[in-house]
Amino acid sequence: MGHGHDHGHDHTHGANKRVLMIGFFITTGYMLVEAIGGFLTNSLALLSDAGHMLSDSVSLGVGLLAFTLGEKAANYSKTYGYKRFEILAAIFNGATLIAIAFYIFYEAYKRFTNPPEVASVGMLIIGVIGLLVNILVAWMLLRGGDTKENLNIRAAFLHVLGDLLGSVGAIVAALLIMFFNWGWADPLASVIVAILVLISGWRVSKDAVHVLMEGTPRNVNIDDIVEAFKKVPEIISIHDLHVWSITSGQNALSCHAVVSDSLSVKDGQTLLSSIEKRLVEKGIGHVTIQLETGKHEHEDSIMCQGSDSSHDHDHDHQHDH
Repeated sequence: MGHGHDHGHDHTHGANKRVLMIGFFITTGYMLVEAIGGFLTNSLALLSDAGHMLSDSVSLGVGLLAFTLGEKAANYSKTYGYKRFEILAAIFNGATLIAIAFYIFYEAYKRFTNPPEVASVGMLIIGVIGLLVNILVAWMLLRGGDTKENLNIRAAFLHVLGDLLGSVGAIVAALLIMFFNWGWADPLASVIVAILVLISGWRVSKDAVHVLMEGTPRNVNIDDIVEAFKKVPEIISIHDLHVWSITSGQNALSCHAVVSDSLSVKDGQTLLSSIEKRLVEKGIGHVTIQLETGKHEHEDSIMCQGSDSSHDHDHDHQHDH
């Protein structure tokens, strides 16, 4: 069961990486077009959308780097490998977005007080192309990527959605300037983009901090986990229960389970296998359970490293690979 679970993870990992790579090249290319276009047409809406796209291509590039580093095997100095890099990348990403948002607010404020001339036709053309590019990248991420479980793919998808709305804002602002000569439409569109940037930056940072603080994964219900243990008649009680994420979509659990004195090593093995199967169904792929008998319970934990727990670790080792 564990093997199939890991195989599925590898498959989505490859698809995620490919989608990120294509998205990265398209976004970076168009971001340059939009930045030059914003500069030439003097449109803050386009420049702020380009700023968002810059954070977007940084997000996609960092995501790619995270996947590449995450593939590096675990070693003695980093026993989980480099999978946590993805979470650090998400924090960096969120912080960049928040900084960009505040910079756009500052620029827009200056423009509201003194609106400059904007070349609205050029702004409209670039906005429309931007919208099409973003629709393409968003569709690719949704179709080929794991937007539900993977923090980086989700961050990238949120960015692209923000970009998409940013392009819509630029198009509407360009039309308002063309038909009504409303110069304030340009900074207004950029403020709307900045609000979106701020929200997605905050969300991504919050989720990443939750993982770094070893918070319980969002898709895991602790009550369900405790219930799964209670349903096993041989287990008297559990303590030292910890559930955390190694990285997006990879959850781990460790605990001490007190079992009856009469339980044999063979029965202990069967018991562990059945619990692991139940926990995999509840979204936990890495399981370490230390079995203790009632008389071991309050002794030094070294005493518990006897037959039961050493077999458990052997079993767990096989399960994870």
